[in-house]
Amino acid sequence: MLSSVRMKKTPLYDSHVALGARMVDFAGWQMPVQYKTGISDEHIAVRTDIGLFDVSHMGELRITGTEALAFLSFTTLNDPAKLKPGRGQYSMMPNDKGGLTDDLYIYMDAENNYLVVCNASNREAVLNQFQKLSKHYDVQIVDESDSWALLALQGPGAALLLARYVNEDLSSLKKNRKQTVILHDCMVDAARTGYTGEDGFELFCRPDDAVKVWDTLVAAGAKPCGLGARDSLRLEAGFPLYGHEFTEKTNPLCSDFAWVIKDKSFYGRDALWAKECSQRLVGLQLSERGIARQGYKVFSGDKEIGEISSGTISPFTRESIGMAWIDAAYAKEGEKVQVEIRRDLVEAIITKPPFF
Repeated sequence: MLSSVRMKKTPLYDSHVALGARMVDFAGWQMPVQYKTGISDEHIAVRTDIGLFDVSHMGELRITGTEALAFLSFTTLNDPAKLKPGRGQYSMMPNDKGGLTDDLYIYMDAENNYLVVCNASNREAVLNQFQKLSKHYDVQIVDESDSWALLALQGPGAALLLARYVNEDLSSLKKNRKQTVILHDCMVDAARTGYTGEDGFELFCRPDDAVKVWDTLVAAGAKPCGLGARDSLRLEAGFPLYGHEFTEKTNPLCSDFAWVIKDKSFYGRDALWAKECSQRLVGLQLSERGIARQGYKVFSGDKEIGEISSGTISPFTRESIGMAWIDAAYAKEGEKVQVEIRRDLVEAIITKPPFF
Protein backbone atom coordinates (compact mmCIF):
# COMPACT_ATOMS: atom_id res chain seq x y z
CA MET A 1 0.00 0.00 0.00
CA LEU A 2 1.34 3.44 -0.96
CA SER A 3 1.80 5.95 1.82
CA SER A 4 -0.83 8.70 1.92
CA VAL A 5 1.62 11.10 3.57
CA ARG A 6 2.45 13.96 1.26
CA MET A 7 5.88 15.54 1.67
CA LYS A 8 5.90 19.31 2.08
CA LYS A 9 7.89 21.51 -0.28
CA THR A 10 9.64 24.77 0.51
CA PRO A 11 9.09 27.78 -1.79
CA LEU A 12 12.48 26.96 -3.34
CA TYR A 13 11.66 23.38 -4.37
CA ASP A 14 11.55 24.15 -8.11
CA SER A 15 14.82 26.09 -7.83
CA HIS A 16 16.54 23.08 -6.27
CA VAL A 17 15.25 20.74 -8.97
CA ALA A 18 16.34 23.14 -11.72
CA LEU A 19 19.84 23.19 -10.23
CA GLY A 20 20.03 19.39 -10.31
CA ALA A 21 19.76 18.81 -6.58
CA ARG A 22 19.23 15.31 -5.24
CA MET A 23 16.03 15.61 -3.24
CA VAL A 24 15.29 13.49 -0.17
CA ASP A 25 12.52 13.17 2.40
CA PHE A 26 13.55 14.92 5.60
CA ALA A 27 11.26 15.54 8.59
CA GLY A 28 8.24 15.50 6.29
CA TRP A 29 9.82 17.81 3.70
CA GLN A 30 11.33 17.37 0.25
CA MET A 31 14.80 18.84 0.75
CA PRO A 32 18.06 18.98 -1.25
CA VAL A 33 20.74 16.75 0.23
CA GLN A 34 23.37 17.83 -2.34
CA TYR A 35 23.84 19.39 -5.75
CA LYS A 36 25.79 18.20 -8.79
CA THR A 37 29.31 18.92 -7.54
CA GLY A 38 28.77 17.01 -4.28
CA ILE A 39 28.85 17.48 -0.52
CA SER A 40 32.63 17.95 -0.21
CA ASP A 41 32.65 20.76 -2.75
CA GLU A 42 29.77 22.50 -0.97
CA HIS A 43 31.40 22.03 2.43
CA ILE A 44 34.70 23.55 1.29
CA ALA A 45 32.88 26.47 -0.39
CA VAL A 46 31.41 27.42 3.01
CA ARG A 47 34.78 27.09 4.76
CA THR A 48 36.63 29.18 2.16
CA ASP A 49 34.07 31.40 0.42
CA ILE A 50 30.23 31.49 0.51
CA GLY A 51 27.48 28.86 0.60
CA LEU A 52 23.69 29.24 0.58
CA PHE A 53 21.25 26.84 2.25
CA ASP A 54 17.47 26.57 2.09
CA VAL A 55 16.35 25.90 5.68
CA SER A 56 12.72 26.91 5.22
CA HIS A 57 11.64 23.62 6.76
CA MET A 58 12.56 24.94 10.23
CA GLY A 59 9.71 25.88 12.59
CA GLU A 60 9.02 29.46 13.73
CA LEU A 61 6.80 30.13 16.73
CA ARG A 62 5.79 33.62 17.89
CA ILE A 63 5.52 34.22 21.65
CA THR A 64 3.88 37.49 22.72
CA GLY A 65 2.09 38.90 25.77
CA THR A 66 2.83 40.71 28.99
CA GLU A 67 4.35 37.57 30.54
CA ALA A 68 6.25 36.38 27.46
CA LEU A 69 9.63 36.81 29.16
CA ALA A 70 8.60 34.95 32.33
CA PHE A 71 7.06 32.19 30.20
CA LEU A 72 10.20 31.68 28.09
CA SER A 73 12.36 31.77 31.22
CA PHE A 74 10.34 28.89 32.65
CA THR A 75 10.08 26.82 29.45
CA THR A 76 13.67 27.18 28.15
CA LEU A 77 17.10 26.68 29.70
CA ASN A 78 19.04 29.81 28.76
CA ASP A 79 18.18 33.23 30.21
CA PRO A 80 15.97 35.26 27.83
CA ALA A 81 16.16 38.21 30.27
CA LYS A 82 19.62 38.87 28.79
CA LEU A 83 18.07 39.59 25.40
CA LYS A 84 17.35 43.04 24.02
CA PRO A 85 15.29 43.88 20.92
CA GLY A 86 17.16 42.68 17.85
CA ARG A 87 19.23 40.05 19.67
CA GLY A 88 19.10 36.26 19.80
CA GLN A 89 20.44 33.36 21.86
CA TYR A 90 20.90 29.62 21.56
CA SER A 91 18.70 27.75 24.03
CA MET A 92 17.04 24.42 24.76
CA MET A 93 13.58 23.21 25.76
CA PRO A 94 13.72 20.69 28.64
CA ASN A 95 11.23 17.90 29.18
CA ASP A 96 10.29 16.51 32.61
CA LYS A 97 12.48 13.39 32.32
CA GLY A 98 15.92 14.97 32.48
CA GLY A 99 16.27 15.32 28.70
CA LEU A 100 15.26 17.70 25.93
CA THR A 101 12.25 18.27 23.72
CA ASP A 102 14.42 20.28 21.31
CA ASP A 103 17.21 22.80 21.05
CA LEU A 104 16.14 26.26 19.89
CA TYR A 105 17.11 29.73 18.83
CA ILE A 106 15.24 32.61 20.44
CA TYR A 107 15.13 36.14 19.00
CA MET A 108 13.68 39.13 20.84
CA ASP A 109 12.02 41.20 18.13
CA ALA A 110 10.49 43.78 20.49
CA GLU A 111 9.35 44.10 24.09
CA ASN A 112 7.08 41.13 24.91
CA ASN A 113 7.62 39.76 21.39
CA TYR A 114 9.87 36.77 20.67
CA LEU A 115 10.47 34.48 17.70
CA VAL A 116 11.46 30.90 18.57
CA VAL A 117 13.10 28.81 15.83
CA CYS A 118 12.93 25.03 16.33
CA ASN A 119 13.90 21.93 14.37
CA ALA A 120 11.49 20.85 11.66
CA SER A 121 11.04 17.37 13.11
CA ASN A 122 10.13 18.81 16.53
CA ARG A 123 7.86 21.66 15.49
CA GLU A 124 4.69 19.97 16.73
CA ALA A 125 6.28 18.74 19.97
CA VAL A 126 7.64 22.19 20.80
CA LEU A 127 4.32 23.86 20.00
CA ASN A 128 2.40 21.34 22.10
CA GLN A 129 4.73 21.78 25.09
CA PHE A 130 4.52 25.56 24.87
CA GLN A 131 0.73 25.36 24.76
CA LYS A 132 0.57 22.94 27.68
CA LEU A 133 2.75 25.16 29.86
CA SER A 134 1.11 28.47 28.89
CA LYS A 135 -2.08 28.03 30.92
CA HIS A 136 -0.91 30.16 33.84
CA TYR A 137 0.78 32.88 31.77
CA ASP A 138 -0.53 35.88 29.86
CA VAL A 139 0.98 34.83 26.54
CA GLN A 140 -0.12 34.15 23.00
CA ILE A 141 1.56 31.43 20.94
CA VAL A 142 1.25 31.50 17.16
CA ASP A 143 2.81 29.01 14.75
CA GLU A 144 4.25 31.27 12.02
CA SER A 145 6.22 28.53 10.27
CA ASP A 146 4.25 28.78 7.03
CA SER A 147 4.66 32.57 7.00
CA TRP A 148 8.45 32.45 6.71
CA ALA A 149 11.06 31.21 4.27
CA LEU A 150 14.54 30.90 5.76
CA LEU A 151 17.86 30.97 3.91
CA ALA A 152 21.32 30.60 5.47
CA LEU A 153 24.14 32.53 3.80
CA GLN A 154 27.33 31.18 5.36
CA GLY A 155 31.07 31.58 4.91
CA PRO A 156 33.90 34.11 5.25
CA GLY A 157 32.63 36.05 2.23
CA ALA A 158 28.99 36.18 3.35
CA ALA A 159 29.04 39.67 4.89
CA LEU A 160 30.76 41.27 1.91
CA LEU A 161 28.33 39.69 -0.54
CA LEU A 162 25.21 40.57 1.43
CA ALA A 163 26.35 44.18 1.95
CA ARG A 164 26.29 44.69 -1.84
CA TYR A 165 22.54 44.04 -2.03
CA VAL A 166 20.96 45.50 1.10
CA ASN A 167 19.99 49.08 1.95
CA GLU A 168 21.45 49.02 5.47
CA ASP A 169 24.96 49.25 6.86
CA LEU A 170 25.71 45.77 8.26
CA SER A 171 28.81 46.83 10.22
CA SER A 172 26.81 47.03 13.47
CA LEU A 173 25.11 43.68 12.89
CA LYS A 174 27.31 41.62 15.21
CA LYS A 175 26.96 37.95 16.13
CA ASN A 176 23.53 36.98 17.49
CA ARG A 177 21.93 40.24 16.33
CA LYS A 178 19.06 40.66 13.89
CA GLN A 179 17.79 43.62 11.87
CA THR A 180 15.37 44.26 9.03
CA VAL A 181 16.90 45.11 5.67
CA ILE A 182 15.67 45.54 2.10
CA LEU A 183 17.21 43.19 -0.46
CA HIS A 184 16.06 43.88 -4.03
CA ASP A 185 12.71 45.29 -2.83
CA CYS A 186 12.22 42.30 -0.50
CA MET A 187 11.91 42.87 3.24
CA VAL A 188 14.32 40.50 4.99
CA ASP A 189 15.12 39.94 8.66
CA ALA A 190 18.87 39.30 8.63
CA ALA A 191 20.31 37.53 11.70
CA ARG A 192 24.07 37.11 12.22
CA THR A 193 23.66 33.47 13.19
CA GLY A 194 24.31 30.07 11.65
CA TYR A 195 25.05 26.39 12.11
CA THR A 196 28.33 25.96 10.23
CA GLY A 197 31.07 27.39 12.44
CA GLU A 198 31.60 30.21 9.93
CA ASP A 199 30.48 33.81 9.83
CA GLY A 200 27.15 34.25 8.11
CA PHE A 201 23.50 35.18 8.20
CA GLU A 202 20.12 33.52 8.47
CA LEU A 203 17.67 35.42 6.29
CA PHE A 204 13.96 35.38 7.16
CA CYS A 205 11.71 36.50 4.33
CA ARG A 206 8.18 36.06 2.98
CA PRO A 207 7.71 32.78 1.10
CA ASP A 208 6.72 34.75 -2.02
CA ASP A 209 10.10 36.53 -1.93
CA ALA A 210 12.25 33.44 -1.36
CA VAL A 211 13.02 32.72 -5.03
CA LYS A 212 14.04 36.32 -5.71
CA VAL A 213 16.35 36.42 -2.67
CA TRP A 214 17.82 33.00 -3.52
CA ASP A 215 18.39 33.85 -7.19
CA THR A 216 20.05 37.16 -6.29
CA LEU A 217 22.53 35.54 -3.92
CA VAL A 218 23.30 32.57 -6.20
CA ALA A 219 23.86 34.90 -9.16
CA ALA A 220 26.25 36.91 -6.98
CA GLY A 221 28.40 33.85 -6.30
CA ALA A 222 26.92 32.01 -3.31
CA LYS A 223 27.16 28.26 -3.87
CA PRO A 224 23.91 26.31 -3.32
CA CYS A 225 24.41 23.76 -0.53
CA GLY A 226 22.26 20.90 0.73
CA LEU A 227 21.58 19.07 3.97
CA GLY A 228 24.65 16.85 3.53
CA ALA A 229 27.09 19.76 3.76
CA ARG A 230 25.03 21.36 6.52
CA ASP A 231 25.51 18.19 8.58
CA SER A 232 29.23 17.77 7.90
CA LEU A 233 29.86 21.46 8.64
CA ARG A 234 28.03 21.45 11.97
CA LEU A 235 29.80 18.24 13.04
CA GLU A 236 33.21 19.59 12.07
CA ALA A 237 32.38 22.71 14.13
CA GLY A 238 31.36 20.52 17.08
CA PHE A 239 27.68 21.55 17.07
CA PRO A 240 25.04 19.09 18.32
CA LEU A 241 22.07 17.87 16.29
CA TYR A 242 18.83 16.87 17.97
CA GLY A 243 18.15 13.20 17.37
CA HIS A 244 21.90 12.52 17.44
CA GLU A 245 23.80 14.28 20.25
CA PHE A 246 20.65 15.39 22.09
CA THR A 247 17.45 13.41 22.56
CA GLU A 248 14.54 13.20 24.97
CA LYS A 249 16.80 11.11 27.23
CA THR A 250 20.21 12.81 27.07
CA ASN A 251 21.13 15.32 29.78
CA PRO A 252 22.76 18.48 28.35
CA LEU A 253 24.46 19.05 31.72
CA CYS A 254 26.71 16.13 30.73
CA SER A 255 28.05 17.95 27.67
CA ASP A 256 30.12 20.98 26.73
CA PHE A 257 26.80 22.78 26.20
CA ALA A 258 25.99 22.87 29.91
CA TRP A 259 26.73 26.62 29.73
CA VAL A 260 23.27 27.06 28.19
CA ILE A 261 21.57 25.90 31.41
CA LYS A 262 21.11 28.79 33.81
CA ASP A 263 20.48 28.43 37.56
CA LYS A 264 16.83 29.46 37.72
CA SER A 265 13.37 27.96 37.99
CA PHE A 266 12.46 26.03 34.84
CA TYR A 267 10.24 23.18 33.74
CA GLY A 268 11.83 19.81 34.52
CA ARG A 269 14.59 21.34 36.66
CA ASP A 270 14.51 18.64 39.36
CA ALA A 271 14.66 15.81 36.83
CA LEU A 272 17.56 17.44 34.98
CA TRP A 273 19.68 18.19 38.04
CA ALA A 274 18.95 14.81 39.65
CA LYS A 275 20.12 12.86 36.61
CA GLU A 276 23.66 11.60 37.17
CA CYS A 277 26.25 12.13 34.43
CA SER A 278 27.20 8.47 34.09
CA GLN A 279 28.02 9.24 30.45
CA ARG A 280 29.39 12.35 28.80
CA LEU A 281 29.29 13.72 25.26
CA VAL A 282 32.76 13.81 23.68
CA GLY A 283 34.43 14.37 20.34
CA LEU A 284 36.74 11.77 18.87
CA GLN A 285 39.08 11.38 15.94
CA LEU A 286 39.93 8.04 14.36
CA SER A 287 43.62 7.17 14.10
CA GLU A 288 42.99 4.66 11.31
CA ARG A 289 40.82 4.46 8.20
CA GLY A 290 37.09 4.14 8.73
CA ILE A 291 33.95 6.16 9.39
CA ALA A 292 32.32 6.25 12.81
CA ARG A 293 28.60 6.06 12.01
CA GLN A 294 25.76 6.80 14.42
CA GLY A 295 25.05 3.74 16.58
CA TYR A 296 28.54 2.23 16.29
CA LYS A 297 29.85 0.99 19.64
CA VAL A 298 32.83 2.53 21.44
CA PHE A 299 35.20 0.30 23.46
CA SER A 300 38.09 0.60 25.85
CA GLY A 301 39.90 -2.69 25.45
CA ASP A 302 37.20 -5.36 25.63
CA LYS A 303 34.76 -3.15 27.57
CA GLU A 304 31.92 -1.42 25.74
CA ILE A 305 31.84 2.18 27.03
CA GLY A 306 29.49 4.06 24.73
CA GLU A 307 28.04 4.76 21.30
CA ILE A 308 28.69 7.11 18.38
CA SER A 309 26.07 9.84 17.97
CA SER A 310 27.46 11.35 14.71
CA GLY A 311 30.44 10.69 12.47
CA THR A 312 31.90 11.51 9.06
CA ILE A 313 35.07 12.11 7.06
CA SER A 314 35.76 15.83 7.30
CA PRO A 315 35.79 17.24 3.75
CA PHE A 316 38.05 20.04 5.01
CA THR A 317 40.70 18.15 7.02
CA ARG A 318 40.13 14.67 5.47
CA GLU A 319 40.18 13.17 8.97
CA SER A 320 37.56 10.77 10.36
CA ILE A 321 35.73 12.57 13.15
CA GLY A 322 32.74 11.93 15.36
CA MET A 323 30.88 12.61 18.57
CA ALA A 324 29.86 9.98 21.10
CA TRP A 325 28.24 9.44 24.48
CA ILE A 326 30.70 7.41 26.55
CA ASP A 327 31.16 6.39 30.19
CA ALA A 328 32.28 9.43 32.18
CA ALA A 329 35.42 7.70 33.48
CA TYR A 330 36.83 7.59 29.92
CA ALA A 331 35.70 11.06 28.81
CA LYS A 332 39.11 12.69 29.04
CA GLU A 333 40.83 14.55 26.23
CA GLY A 334 43.65 12.39 24.87
CA GLU A 335 42.11 9.11 26.08
CA LYS A 336 42.58 6.29 23.57
CA VAL A 337 39.48 4.23 22.71
CA GLN A 338 38.29 1.99 19.88
CA VAL A 339 35.27 2.18 17.59
CA GLU A 340 33.71 -1.03 16.29
CA ILE A 341 33.39 -0.74 12.51
CA ARG A 342 32.19 -3.86 10.68
CA ARG A 343 33.39 -6.05 13.58
CA ASP A 344 36.86 -4.48 13.58
CA LEU A 345 38.05 -2.27 16.43
CA VAL A 346 39.50 0.94 15.00
CA GLU A 347 41.71 3.14 17.18
CA ALA A 348 40.46 6.61 18.10
CA ILE A 349 41.38 9.40 20.50
CA ILE A 350 39.08 11.64 22.52
CA THR A 351 39.37 15.15 21.10
CA LYS A 352 37.74 18.42 22.09
CA PRO A 353 35.76 19.96 19.17
CA PRO A 354 35.86 21.92 16.94
CA PHE A 355 37.76 19.60 14.61
CA PHE A 356 39.36 22.27 12.40
